[in-house]
Formats: sequence, C-alpha cells, structure tokens
Amino acid sequence: MNISIGKLRGLQQLADSRGMLTMCAIDHRGALKRALNEKNPDAVSHQDMVDFKLDLCQAVAPFASAILLDPEYGAGQAIAAGLLPGSKGLLVSLEKTGYTGDSTARITELLPGWSVKKARKMGASAVKLLIYFRPDLKDIASKQLDLVAGLADQCLEEDIAFLVEPVSYPIEKERINQGGTSSRKFAEIKPELVIETARQITALPIDVLKAEFPADIKFEQDEAKLLGLCQQLNQASRLPWVLLSAGVDFDSFRKQVEIACKAGASGFLAGRALWQEGVQIRSREKRLDFFQNTAAPRLKELAEVADRYGKPWYSRLEAEKGRFSQVAQDWYRGY
Repeated sequence: MNISIGKLRGLQQLADSRGMLTMCAIDHRGALKRALNEKNPDAVSHQDMVDFKLDLCQAVAPFASAILLDPEYGAGQAIAAGLLPGSKGLLVSLEKTGYTGDSTARITELLPGWSVKKARKMGASAVKLLIYFRPDLKDIASKQLDLVAGLADQCLEEDIAFLVEPVSYPIEKERINQGGTSSRKFAEIKPELVIETARQITALPIDVLKAEFPADIKFEQDEAKLLGLCQQLNQASRLPWVLLSAGVDFDSFRKQVEIACKAGASGFLAGRALWQEGVQIRSREKRLDFFQNTAAPRLKELAEVADRYGKPWYSRLEAEKGRFSQVAQDWYRGY
C-alpha cells in the first residue's frame, strides 16, 4: 500500500521505536474548563488553561511517543516553552470545542482562524479531527463525512497525516440516566455503532482511526466477548487504529488498551484516564507533582502494554519492519 513521503514521515514521528502510537491527549478545552471550575467555567482564564497544559506536557512528554495539543492553549505555547521535545511527535486538533445543532444531531465546527495548512506550517506531525458520529442518523452522518472528506483532501494537498476521532452519543431514550450513569439501551447498540463507524470513516483517505472502545464495560465485562468486539472493530477498520480513553478511569482504560491491542490496535491516545484527578488540585506545585508521579507513570505503563500486545501501525499497511517501497529516481521533481 502506497503512502506519501510527508504522511509517512509524520506517522513515523508519532510512533515509538516499535511502531506503536503511545500518545497523550492534552487538547481538551470546554470540558477542561468545566472540570477546573464546574460552577463558573468562564472564570477559568486563558493563562490557567495554558499553565495546566504546559505542566502536564512537561510531565508526560518523556513517556509519550507524541502529544496531542490544541492551537488555542497548548501547541504553540509548549513549543515556545521548550516543553515538547523535538524527538516527540506533535498532533494538533482542528475542531472547535463542542458542536452545533441539537444534542441528538451534532455537527462539528472547525476552529476559526486555524487550518490544515497552518498546522503543517508550524511543524505538526499530523492533524486530528473529533467528530460526533452516528452512522444510523443518515443525514447528519453524511454532513460529517463530507467534512472529513474535505479535510482529507487538504491533508493530501499539504501531505500531512490525518487522524479522525469519531465519538458516538445517545439520542432520545438512549440518553444518560439521571444521576449520570450510563444508559443500558445505549450500551446495547454501542458496539454496532462503533464498528460501523470504523467501516465508514476508514473508507475515506485518512491515515489513522482514533476509535472508541466498542462496548460499555459497566454493562459488559466478559473479556472473551470484549475481545471479540475489538476483533470486529479491527476487521472493520481499513487503516491503523488506536484507542481513545473517553474519560474512563485509569484501571478501566488499561484493561481496554490490553484487549484492543490484542485484537490489532496500534496503541492509544489517552487523555483524562491519565490525569483527570489533577483538575481537583488547586496548588500548581502539588498538581505538577501529581502529573509527574501519577500521570506520567500511568502513561509509561500503558505504553508497555501497547508495546507488548499491539501491532505496529505500518503492519496494517503491509510494510515489513516499517520499510515501504523504494522511491523512484528523481521522485522529488514531481513532488
């Protein structure tokens, strides 16, 4: 399977020495503000957000193959502060936080003033798009797929790797129950949603799928069944895929990563599972200590799990030991 030089280089930068994508997500914005100040998120200042992200980046970067940051509070700031080592891949988000439309028909918006071209210009290894996606909502799904397809074309033009993160959500009677517990009805259809989503998204010219775990482990804990569902997800995905953490606790995510990697995943992009307790720590010094002594070791542990069980991203593209076909003589003339 052919891959362009720019995309290939970007994916190499995102991976560790074994070809595993062991990445940390620090691109949260609206959700992070709400976590830092539940009663008044708007009171969280720009610098509060920057400080949180820089401290976290500093702590986890040594143990990550790549870091996902947003352009508003993290990407440029981490580079300027010297806290994102040059040896680590940089993944930058494209979407505006949140969504437009009804909560049962969510449409993704791009961040105004930001673009694939600017991400390439700043030196990013890859770009990432989060889209809320329900393959059974045909009209909304079609609009979301059009957005992905348009950005995929831009990534081809700029020759930069493109990761897509589709996230399912409940509608009507599938909504979250009162008290914040998951809905069993939504849990029952989630495997089908996640697997079909993988099939549709990876039919587009993207590079890596950032997938949800295809089950709710609050309702399904049979590891054989969970492995089977992840194997179905692996078969549905035409491309390398990694697992997102979706805010679950660390122990749950570690279990999910192991199962997903045994089924064929190429790693993970872990967010709140690593660091979510840190939002409750008001002292910056104590919070940094938590990042260094809890979040960072968690990431290291997950990376060890992925390296033990996962498949290198390039194996999905049938490149033995990461070696792709030789470039033609004078390839640069037409590049």
